[in-house]
Amino acid sequence: MKASALRDMTQDEIEAKLKELREALFNLTFQHATGQLENTAQLTKTRRSIARALTVLRDKQQNAAA
Repeated sequence: MKASALRDMTQDEIEAKLKELREALFNLTFQHATGQLENTAQLTKTRRSIARALTVLRDKQQNAAA
């Protein structure tokens, strides 16, 4: 997910997306551990999407406080 798309969302929407991404990461990690994951690059993409969402969320919280 691109940061520009995240910036257009509200804080609640970003938190919901973050929850969804964390669930996806858990499922991917579980599949990787059991040997069922074919595309291991998906793990990295999901981790980076989580980091992006956290960064944008933190930025929005700081701007709201200011």
